[in-house]
Amino acid sequence: MTNQTGGAAVPPANPNQALWEKGDFTRIAQTMRASGEALVQSLGIQKGHKVLDLGCGDGTTALPAARLGAEVLGVDIASNLVAAGNRRAAEEGLKTCRFQQGDASHLSGIEDATFDQVVSIFGAMFAPRPQDVAKEMVRVTRPGGQIVMGNWIPGDPTLVAQILRISAAYSPLPPEGSVSPVLWGVAAEATNRFVTAGAPPDQISCEPQTYTFDFAGTPTEFVGVFRDFYGPTMNAFAAAAAAGKADGLQQELEALFLQQNSSKAPDRTVIPATFLKVTVKV
Repeated sequence: MTNQTGGAAVPPANPNQALWEKGDFTRIAQTMRASGEALVQSLGIQKGHKVLDLGCGDGTTALPAARLGAEVLGVDIASNLVAAGNRRAAEEGLKTCRFQQGDASHLSGIEDATFDQVVSIFGAMFAPRPQDVAKEMVRVTRPGGQIVMGNWIPGDPTLVAQILRISAAYSPLPPEGSVSPVLWGVAAEATNRFVTAGAPPDQISCEPQTYTFDFAGTPTEFVGVFRDFYGPTMNAFAAAAAAGKADGLQQELEALFLQQNSSKAPDRTVIPATFLKVTVKV
């Protein structure tokens, strides 16, 4: 276990910083607000709870937690998203919600047993060194507290898993030794990571749930938002363009979005996506 201020040796720089600062995830997050708020409402957060939101983006789950009266710290690797989160909190007058830059693999400066709830929805799953992520989440949660992760599921037929699958097919191979982020979406793997980090095995549960994207535009326009603002698809399009395959990637994504759109309105796109909710009682 790390020491009271977050650990021993300083780890290597998180390579994901450039990925998530390259785009503007706030453009995607705007389509995820309702599901983020609904998820937070289900967590049992009470006034006065201390909540840590890891990989918080611009506050899709952090701000709803603060509206419930919690004292919320959002941590994200991307400085642009931290700035956006602080702006949103200030605009709403949420004085108990603040955002700072940090690495979920190494929560430097955060003391042990600090938080009643540690939440990470599609955030910490992308951090390198997943075992360190699990260890840090357990470390900063107080006894009797709760950890909740939302993780995309590998091979799932719904939207985000398929976006990542298609994008990977057009992208360079990841560096040797890299661990796929979607392994966090495998119940046995997520459970093993938390058990190894010291969580009680009988206090870990995993269940599939649904998150809905709601975009004011056509499926093709929504593909454009991912192409222009979502780091993984931005990189995939850059690699595809260099290989003369950008049109193929565009066509695959448009077909996916059109097939999965449940909206009957011509100018609205509504797409549900399945994820694994991992809950750990510490």
